[in-house]
Amino acid sequence: MAAVTRRQFIFRSGLVLASSMTPAILRAAEKEPSAIQARERPLLVSTWPFGKPANEAGLKVLENGGSALDAVEQGICVTEASANASVGLGGTPNSAGVVQLDACIMFGPGHKAGSVAALEGVRHPISVARRVMEKTRHVMLVGEGARQFALAEGFEWIEPRNEPQRQEWLKWKAQQDAKKTASEKQNHDTIALLALSVDGTIAGGCSTSGVGHKLPGRVGDSPIIGSGLYVDNDVGAAGATGLGENVMRYCGSFMVVEYMRQGLSPEEACVETIKRIGRKDPRGLDLNISFVALNKEGRYGAAGTGGGFGFSVTTKSFSKVLQSAGVNRLEGGATGGNDH
Repeated sequence: MAAVTRRQFIFRSGLVLASSMTPAILRAAEKEPSAIQARERPLLVSTWPFGKPANEAGLKVLENGGSALDAVEQGICVTEASANASVGLGGTPNSAGVVQLDACIMFGPGHKAGSVAALEGVRHPISVARRVMEKTRHVMLVGEGARQFALAEGFEWIEPRNEPQRQEWLKWKAQQDAKKTASEKQNHDTIALLALSVDGTIAGGCSTSGVGHKLPGRVGDSPIIGSGLYVDNDVGAAGATGLGENVMRYCGSFMVVEYMRQGLSPEEACVETIKRIGRKDPRGLDLNISFVALNKEGRYGAAGTGGGFGFSVTTKSFSKVLQSAGVNRLEGGATGGNDH
């Protein structure tokens, strides 16, 4: 048996004495004591490669003295206004030819949240969601009520296109789609963005146009607190992308955060959430769901069904797109991944 150093003895003895800690916490800490040490802050993590410009915009907000909440909102606004993602008014219409948008935002301090769903004609649903959180006693507004609230708060309403304008837009959209790579043409209809500021404050947001050609009024996981997004300022945050129905039936993002509370790293929490859903769901892992997460210490990770997906990470030191862990079997763990 290898000799035990004094440092290892003290560390392991401390773990034994910490009887209130769960087995998962003990395993994670013994495996890597640095899991309890702080990583780089500020930190921004988002879904998909198109989240990278959003992260970078959010980092500038933080560097200029803005809050984590400001960083999330303004970062997601970049994506909502971009032609490179099916988010915002450039997203895919529903079966009636109308773009309906969903978004939510959550702020760790005070456990505050705001949400809008099936919102039409407003350029930045993430900003309306924040206004719901800050200006009303509600968490969620939907449909025409959400639109009327946005108008009352001074948000610009974009007149629906007439048929000639719609045909011109469809032609332009087809040209933009033709320029995308194969990886960019995947199910990129959602951005979830998480931010950890220097002082440890956590915020998150999620915005989407939803699945293409959905039934009018369909709402997915993205604006549902605990499904598409969840933030706990004591633990961390998680966000989801993929087929919303497969996330919202299991409160996926809440589950990721709860696994982190038990001591799992962000990537481990994402992987275990997908496996747990897969074990419960009749379709197994044929789910098309993915998660990103960060914790209070500044660690981050992600996982998706199949081969995983590209997610974006930004700090003052770097800004890059990483490949998440891929969960393609229910036993034996995940493949690949970047857990830091």
